[in-house]
Amino acid sequence: MMTIDALIDLLNEYREQHGPDAEVRLMTQENWPFENRIAGITSGAEMNEASEEDPSEYFDDQDVAEDAIVYIVEGGQICYGSKRAWETCRDC
Repeated sequence: MMTIDALIDLLNEYREQHGPDAEVRLMTQENWPFENRIAGITSGAEMNEASEEDPSEYFDDQDVAEDAIVYIVEGGQICYGSKRAWETCRDC
């Protein structure tokens, strides 16, 4: 399980190595990897609150089980990725 503090610590280490302007991407699908943009972040609480504001808009969507989970939201595929990401991943 990755926590906010653990993620921040890892990002701070990479910030020292690569600088504050290094792009962050999301690598998905270990068996057929893709690099993706990151659209942003949200939480279970924010998503559950949105469904309460306009239930008709989210009638076929399920609530998130945990309000305190933070989600990194994928912003679109950029290119194919590398399976080596999972071999070199820190805190996997």
